[in-house]
This record gives sequence, structure tokens and C-alpha cells, in this order.
Amino acid sequence: MAKSKNHPHKLSFISVPSQIGNSFSASSLQSLLLSPPKKSSKNNASKFFNNSRNPRFWAALIFLFALFGMLKLGFNLDPLHPLSQSPCLMGREAQVLTNKGSSVLPLGSEIRAQEVGEDGEEGEEAEFWKQPDGLGYRPCLVFSRDYRRYSAEIVKDRTKYLMVVVSGGMNQQRNQIIDAVVIARILGAALVVPILQVNVIWGDESEFSDIFDLHHFKNVLADDVRIVSSLPSTHLVSRPVEERRTPLHVSARWIRERYHKRLSKDHVLLLRGLDSRLSKDLPSDLQKLRCKVAFHALRFAPPILDLGNKLAERMRSKGPYLALHLRMEKDVWVRTGCLPGLTHEYDEIVQNERKLRPELLTARSNMTYHDRKLAGLCPLNALEVSRLLKALGAPRNSRIYWAGGLPLGGKEALLPLVREFPHFYNKNDLALTGELEPFAKKASLLAAIDYIVSENSDVFMPSHGGNMGHAIQGHRAYAGHKKYITPNKRQMLSYFLNSSLPEFEFNKIIRDLHQDSLGQPELRTSKAGRDVTKYPIPECMCSDSTPRSVT
Repeated sequence: MAKSKNHPHKLSFISVPSQIGNSFSASSLQSLLLSPPKKSSKNNASKFFNNSRNPRFWAALIFLFALFGMLKLGFNLDPLHPLSQSPCLMGREAQVLTNKGSSVLPLGSEIRAQEVGEDGEEGEEAEFWKQPDGLGYRPCLVFSRDYRRYSAEIVKDRTKYLMVVVSGGMNQQRNQIIDAVVIARILGAALVVPILQVNVIWGDESEFSDIFDLHHFKNVLADDVRIVSSLPSTHLVSRPVEERRTPLHVSARWIRERYHKRLSKDHVLLLRGLDSRLSKDLPSDLQKLRCKVAFHALRFAPPILDLGNKLAERMRSKGPYLALHLRMEKDVWVRTGCLPGLTHEYDEIVQNERKLRPELLTARSNMTYHDRKLAGLCPLNALEVSRLLKALGAPRNSRIYWAGGLPLGGKEALLPLVREFPHFYNKNDLALTGELEPFAKKASLLAAIDYIVSENSDVFMPSHGGNMGHAIQGHRAYAGHKKYITPNKRQMLSYFLNSSLPEFEFNKIIRDLHQDSLGQPELRTSKAGRDVTKYPIPECMCSDSTPRSVT
């Protein structure tokens, strides 16, 4: 505390930090405390006029203005640039790291509250993030008494074994694994852990236990199907009966009549290519088993689950986020018979590839690109995704995670999206140095990471149909009908082509077209051939008034 001495006027007190106080001389402190004698305004003006001619005066003034500008810029700087390497390392907000420094934990809700409504758009933002009404549906896997009684016999059997080889990408393999469990149950056989065929396109040699938690898989299904890691020694000498020509969409009865006698005789049955072989319309207990495998048993391996959850936490660190599954890779454009809408050069690349490998075209080869586009058979490109999101009310400051491979045309193909939604990231942007190294060149494991971050998002939208989109749709429905936007491509694209349509009217039309395509509950039985792992009502979910089983 500094205090003036021997002064006839009123005493004044100020608090001065010791570091500053020590740097002042006694006379300096005295001059700060004592009120200076008043001078006439004329003298003050004269003094200011004289100082203004001093170069040091102007230099000091410019320095102060520059310092003020730098401080203001520093406090307002937002380091979340699109496609940055560390979008979760924030400036104003405190960085909260785990003791291992391997992840950024989500910050408190006060930060999210600050962001909502930054531009005075609280109502519009709230509407976009609003979740659909789940109508009280919750998971409900109650198996019949006959199913439970037969389970005891199945898990005790040591004579029949089913081996399966599954192919395709991770999500396609996942679908085949689900059906393999159901087929093993139908046949009353033990299931040998499925063999994952090496993917020719990506060269991924991952095994089942690299992608999924094998111990968890066995434990969850222990009362339904016996899962073994390999054939017992007593059956190794047996040459498995191999079936390569299973028709599409066969019934449970067909499976029993075709394979049961042969399996009882030869003890080992080998099946390949199970994709879409088993009917989507099975008895209720087998549909429940499908759900149990898809939503409970097939949990990703701990290293994948750990990193996927970390990336999801980083996306959520400043509020809700949207996940997009972008189908814009070269092979997607080739297989769908569509064009990427970039430049003539890229269109030629796709067309030439299609001419060289016409077998890649999946269906309807007699349709032109324009016809396919208007029929809703083409993936949305970045510009179309951007226009759709804006019309549906997605705020410009939305944080977006995009899943999928590198688009044809590279990051330039994503520019229409990045310009409208600058907070735009994928796993490479979110991961810290070295976190993705264990998964390098393993497409199935990287796809699993995308799956986890997408499934945990507040809103999910695919740019095109596919196994991942269908799986996540079912997963989000089973989790309480989290918002899932299904682009109504067939009806909306004609409006996209109408350049004379005012923006306000365009937005209203697009919102009206999608009011029933936001992930609301749908009955699987309302249309024939629907997959229960995509539409889990009514077999696997029931209303609050119906008791649920613990699985």
C-alpha cells in the first residue's frame, strides 16, 4: 500500500502490486498520489499542440492502436479451420486432455450454450437438431418358449458345424455374419468364427477378431448358437460339404430341407457368398435373433471402439454434430452409371472405366445417365448435398463429420460443401499424431471407425444408399430413433434443376418433401422384403407398455 505523507489535502490510497511498486522511485509514487495542480484549458491545448509536433508522440500513438488491434484479434481468433489437423484444440476454451494426452474430452455444456444461437438463429438451429418422435418404442427381444427350450439342445450339440466365408467391404461382411448366425440356428449347428475373404479391391487381410470383439460375440450369443474359434480335432479330417449356389432370399424351411440331412451325415458344411441369400421375411424368433446379432453381439474390437469414441467426443466438444456418408469415390460413380458433375475430364475418366469393365455397372444398363439421375439412382455430389442441407435448415456453423473414401477429384470435389459449412472434418483431421497408424491400409477397420463416429452423431445423412447407410439407419432406430435424413432424390432433383425457383420457395418444397424422412418409426411389415436390421419394428422393438427382455 502506498500512502502520501505531509500533504494538507485529503489522503488518497491505491493498491499497487509489489512487482510494479518496486520499479517506481519514491518521487514517482508521490506524483501518482498527489493531485496535479489545475491548469487552464489554454495551457492544456498549447501543450497538446506542442506534443502533436513531436514524432515520438505519433509513434507512441500508433503503437497503442496496433497493440489494441492485436489483442482484439487474439481474443476473437477461432482456430477451427476446415480440414485442420487438430480441430478440437481450442483457443478461448480450455484444453482438457487425458493423462495420456491421447484424446480431448468434451467441454462443459456452457460452451455449447454459447454457440447455439450465435447468429440469432436459435429457433432454426433447434429445429434442425430436433430429434423425431420415437413414439415410445424401445428394444424388446422377448423370445418364445419353444425357442428358449430348443436353445438348450442346440448349445449342447457337438456333432454339426457350419463354416462360412464372407466377402465384400466391412458392412457387407457384417450383414453376412448376421445371416450366418441365423442359418446356424436353423440347422442346430455350431458356428465356426466366420472367415473374412481378402478384399481384392482394398487388399485388406483383416480377420474377424481384428474388426469385432470375439469374446463379446461368443458371450452374447451363448444361449442362441454355440460359437467356436475353430473346428475340433475330431472334425479336422472331415472334408466339408461346400455349397456355392444358394439362391437368393431362401426361407428357413428351404435351409433345413437342403442342408440338414447332409450336415447330420458329413458333420461340416461350408457356405460362401451369403449376401442376400436368406429371406428378409423369417419367423419372429429368427428376426429377433438377427437384431440380437446386429445390435448386441457384433461390437467392434476394443482398439477400434476406443478411437471411434474419442473422435466422436472431439466432434461433440463444442455441441451437436452432423455425420455425412459421402459416396463419391471413383468406383461408386462407375458402378452406378452416374457422373460426378465436376468437369468434363472426370466424366471421361468414369465413362472410360465403365467401357473397360461393363460388368461393374450394377443394374439397369439400358438407362442413360440423365434418366438415372431423375430416377434417384445416383449419389448426390457435394453441391447437391450442400443445397439439401441448407434447405433443411442446417446452420452454417454446423460441425460436420464426413465418412467415406477420398472422392474422385480429391478435396476439390468437396469445396461446395466446405464453402457453405466450414467446420468440416473426417477421421484424418480429428486424429492426433499416430492414432491412425495401427489402422493404416486396413479399409475395414477404417470403415468401422467411420461407423462409430457416424452412429454417435446427432444427425446422420447418406448421399446414397448402401450397406453402411442401411446398417446405421437400423442402429439409430434401435437406439431410440435418432435423426436420420433419407434424401428424397427421386422427387427433389427436378427442383434442383429449376434455377428460376426463389430460394425461399425451394427451401419450403424441400422441407415438405422430407418431413416424413427424418428417422421416424416405420413398420418393417408395411412393405415386403424389408430388412429387420434396418426396420426393427415390430419384431425387435415395442412400446413402453410392453415388457422388455434383458439381452
